[in-house]
Amino acid sequence: MKYEISGENFPVVTIHLNYGESIYTQSGGMSWMTSGIKMKTNIKGGLFKGFGRKLSGESFFMSTYTAESDGQFIAFGSSFPGNIVALDLNEGSYICQKHAFLCAQPEVRLSALVPNNPKAVLFGGEGIIMQKLSGRGFAFLEIDGSVKKINLTAGEKLFVNVGNVAAYESGVRFSAEMIKGLRNIFFGGEGLFLPTLEGPGKVYLQTMTLSSFAKRIIPFLPKPAPKDKV
Repeated sequence: MKYEISGENFPVVTIHLNYGESIYTQSGGMSWMTSGIKMKTNIKGGLFKGFGRKLSGESFFMSTYTAESDGQFIAFGSSFPGNIVALDLNEGSYICQKHAFLCAQPEVRLSALVPNNPKAVLFGGEGIIMQKLSGRGFAFLEIDGSVKKINLTAGEKLFVNVGNVAAYESGVRFSAEMIKGLRNIFFGGEGLFLPTLEGPGKVYLQTMTLSSFAKRIIPFLPKPAPKDKV
C-alpha cells in the first residue's frame, strides 16, 4: 500500500491499493475512489468494539474498502482545517484524542481507552474516553491546525495547554500536575492543573482545538431576530 498526503488547510490522503489490499474508515468517511474498489460496511470487531468506538467519537459501523484489481485509489479528506498524520503501528501503539481517527489498514485495531490516571481524566483536558490504535500497519489521523512532533527522551517532561495533545505513543505517561503559586492558579489562565507528558516516546501536538475555534467565531455568528411580543 502506498499513500500521499496533499492539500493545505483541508488536506486529503490518497491511498493506492492493489488487488486484495484494503483500508477501513468510519461510516461516511470516504471522499472519492476509483470504480475497482468494493465497499463492505459492518460492525467491525462486534457489538462491544462498536460501542467502544461510539464512545471514543467514531461511528458504530465501519466501512472497509477492498481493491478488486491493481492500480486503484481511494481518498479521505479532513473534516476540519488542519493536518493529516500517518502513524506506523509496526513501531508501537498510540493513544489519540477523540475524533482523531481517519482511516487505517485492516490489521490496525481501533478501541476506546479510559486513562488509568485519575488526575489525567479529571484535569488533562482530553476527556474520560480516548482512542487507542494498536496492531500492525498504517493508521491516519486528522489533527486540528498545524502539527508539531516531539520525541521525548526517558524521564523528559512536557507541559502542554489543555486540548493541544493530539496523540502520543502508548509508552508516554500522560498525567496532570498542579500549577505552583496562587497568582498563577487564579490569574494565569491555565486553570489548576497542566496536562503533563513524560517520555520516552513520540508526541504529536496540535496548534488549534475545535472548542477554542468555536469560542472565537461564536461572537461573529448572526443572532436570531427578536420575536414580536403579542
